[in-house]
Amino acid sequence: MGAEGAPLTVGTAGHIDHGKTALVRALTGSDTDRLAEERRRGISIELGFAELDLGERRLSLIDVPGHERLVRTMIAGASGIDLFLLIVAADDGPMPQTREHLAVLRALDVRAGAIALTKVDLVDAETRLLAAAECEELVPHTPLVPVSSRTGEGLDSLRTALAGVAAGIEPAGEVSSADPVLHVDRCFSLVGHGTVVTGTLWSGTLERGQQVVLLPGERRARVRSIEVHDRPCERSLPRQRVALNLAGLRREEVSRGDVVTVAGAAVHPTYRLDVELANGAAAILAERRVQVHLGTRESPARVVDLGDGAVQLRLEQPLLARRRDRLVVRRIAPPDTLGGGVVREPAPPRHGPGSVRPTPAQAAIRSPGKTETHQRSGELGPPEGAKVATRGPLATRVLSALEADGTRPRGATALAEALAVRRPDVEAARAELIAAGDLVRVRTDLHYPTPLYQQLVEQIGRLAAHDGSTSIAAVRDELGLSRRYAQALLEHLDAERVLRREGDRHYPRARDRTEPPYTRSGAVSASEEVTRR
Repeated sequence: MGAEGAPLTVGTAGHIDHGKTALVRALTGSDTDRLAEERRRGISIELGFAELDLGERRLSLIDVPGHERLVRTMIAGASGIDLFLLIVAADDGPMPQTREHLAVLRALDVRAGAIALTKVDLVDAETRLLAAAECEELVPHTPLVPVSSRTGEGLDSLRTALAGVAAGIEPAGEVSSADPVLHVDRCFSLVGHGTVVTGTLWSGTLERGQQVVLLPGERRARVRSIEVHDRPCERSLPRQRVALNLAGLRREEVSRGDVVTVAGAAVHPTYRLDVELANGAAAILAERRVQVHLGTRESPARVVDLGDGAVQLRLEQPLLARRRDRLVVRRIAPPDTLGGGVVREPAPPRHGPGSVRPTPAQAAIRSPGKTETHQRSGELGPPEGAKVATRGPLATRVLSALEADGTRPRGATALAEALAVRRPDVEAARAELIAAGDLVRVRTDLHYPTPLYQQLVEQIGRLAAHDGSTSIAAVRDELGLSRRYAQALLEHLDAERVLRREGDRHYPRARDRTEPPYTRSGAVSASEEVTRR
C-alpha cells in the first residue's frame, strides 16, 4: 500500500474546555465522551476513538483529555499517533496544557500536524487574529484553520489541511515488517464474545486466528476476531486503531498497559532502560527521580547520568520496551513534562558512565568462553560486590532438566508435566535461573543453560565468519539442530546485533561498531528516522 493510502492515526491535543471533543464530534459524527461521568461533568476523562473520513482516505483519531491531572492519559493516547490536531480556543489562545501537550508531542517526535482555532464564532476579528498569531508563534510552519464546531465554519478546510499533512507522511518500511506490537489502552468483556482489548498497532500486522502473547507474563491467546472502527476484518495493518477479541484469556487477566505481540518478539519487560535523551536533557538531569511514560504504562524512575546526553532510568515498576521506542519523562512534583528520549537498550545491566557492556551473545563472539551472564538475556554479570540471585530447589531441578535436554530444550508446559508441577512454577523457576546467570532466554519459551548457549553462539559465529554469512539450513546441519531451534538462535543473534539479516542470509557485524545497538521498533513517529549518534 502506498503512502497516500497507508493507515495513520491522528491525536488531538490542547487545553481543557477548548473544544476538542466538540470538534471531533463535528468532524466525525462520533461522540467520544462515552462515560456517564464525562457527560455529567462536561469534560473528557478517558481516551476517545473515532474514524475521520477525509474523502480519499480515512484516519484513526484519538481524542485525549485536556485536564492537567490527566496528562498521563493524554500521553498514553499520544504514544501511538503519527500526526496531531492541536486545538486552541480563539477566546483563550494558547494555555498551560496547550504548551504541555506540545512538549509531549515533541518528546514523542510527532512533528506533523495542523492547528484548529476553535470557537471563532464567539470572538471578534481582532481577537481571532491575535489568537492565530500566538499559535503560529508557538507552532510555526503548521497549517492553521479557524473553525466553529457550532456553525460548521472551517470544517471542510480543516479536513483538507489534515489530508495534506497525512499525504506528506512517509510510513517507515520497518513498521510493517517488524513484529506486531500493540500497547493496550482499553480492555473490557462482551457477553457472548469474551475479552476485548484495543490499542494502536505500532508495528507489524495481526490476523484472525493468529496466536499471540500478552506481556508481561507471556500469557497465550488466540485472535478470535479483529475490528477496525467497528468493521470486521481478517487482517489489521500497522498504525491502525484495532480491537482484538481474544480467546483463551479472562477479562481479569489483561489490563491497560499490557502489550499484545507474538512469541519471540523483541519486547522486554524491564526495570532498567538506557536512553538517548532527545530533548529536555538539562531538565531531566536536574531531577533525581522522575516519572517515565512508555506506551500505555508509566513508572517512577531514578535518573543515572551516563554522559554525552544519555541516562539510565532505573524503574520502580516494569515497562515494556524495544530499542528505538520513544518515551516521555515528567517531573513528579510539581508535575510537568520535562522532555523525552529514545530507548538505546531496553534491558541493560546496572552501570554508570563509560561502563556499557556487550550482551551475552556479543561477548560470546568477542571473548569465547569468558562471558558472564546475569538478569536476563542481553545482560552481563553484576558489578563486583553486588548480590546475585540464588537458586531454589525447583530452579535446580529445572536447570538439570534443561541441561539434559541439550540443544533441544523443552518449553514450560513439557517441563511442568515432567516435573509434576504447575507451569507458572516452572516459569518462576526459569526467572530465578536467568537472574542467577544460569539461563539465557533466546525467545519466548526457549531457554538455554548459559554454558551451552555460549557454545552455540561461538559455533554460529565461527560458521558465519568462515563462510562470510550463514543460514538456517547451514546452522541446522552444522550444529545438528532442528530448523525451529536454528531459526530461533539466528533471529536472537540478529536482534542482539551479533548478526545482520539480509533475505535468508545472516552476516557477521563489524566488531568495532560504535553506534548504539538499535533494532527495528515501529517508532511512534513514522515520518522520520531517529538520528543516531
